[in-house]
Amino acid sequence: MNWSIQTLLAELHDDIQERLARARRSFGHPGTKGDASEAVWLQLLQTYLPQRYQAISAHVVDSEGNFSEQIDVVVFDRQYSPFIFNFQGQTVIPAESVYGVFEAKQSINADQVAYARKKVGSVRRLYRTSLPIPHAGGTYPPKPLQHIIGGLLTLESDWSPGLGESLTNALAMGGLDDRLDLGCIAAHGIFSCDDEGCCTLTPIGKPATAFLLELIARLQEKATVPMIDVRAYARWLDVVLPT
Repeated sequence: MNWSIQTLLAELHDDIQERLARARRSFGHPGTKGDASEAVWLQLLQTYLPQRYQAISAHVVDSEGNFSEQIDVVVFDRQYSPFIFNFQGQTVIPAESVYGVFEAKQSINADQVAYARKKVGSVRRLYRTSLPIPHAGGTYPPKPLQHIIGGLLTLESDWSPGLGESLTNALAMGGLDDRLDLGCIAAHGIFSCDDEGCCTLTPIGKPATAFLLELIARLQEKATVPMIDVRAYARWLDVVLPT
């Protein structure tokens, strides 16, 4: 058998695009259709991200008791995160553990970009602790809080062309708190924005695979999440719960 890395990478995208398209064809209810699309993106990340990362649909909480909105795809640290809450079928992740958050939709348009920015902003605005890091020779200073990657994942685009000025204009709105950094439109290509908010649209033949590899590269650049102050969360144990 003659192996081909080009074929492997191409087939990965083709599988994702076909499953997204199948979800769109198979389900009539918008909510069910959305859940199916979300599951496709989650499975991609759960399968191919290094095991130090996990991806799940969740809420994010900070040590001051603030919660984010529900996020379709949260990429978070599991190697060093001391706790993840599961309650009544819902997952809640401490803000310090989060690397990236993404919304998963059927199509990208101005409303969906604004909606995704709102969701991303609800996570970035949460308070995050960062403790000094002990080591054999002493203590490293607290790690600066890293920028949480935010983005939008879709199958199609409601614009024509799918990657063009309309998308660039939509991505340029908002500020640092709600900027979208990385996204995939599986039928057209990927978009990425730098620290200055300058966005690049990349038409590419296999966007889902390109998105996966770019996300992994960005995660590698971030190294490890800050050391969480678990005592900041423990103080909520003094709260008397209502009966």
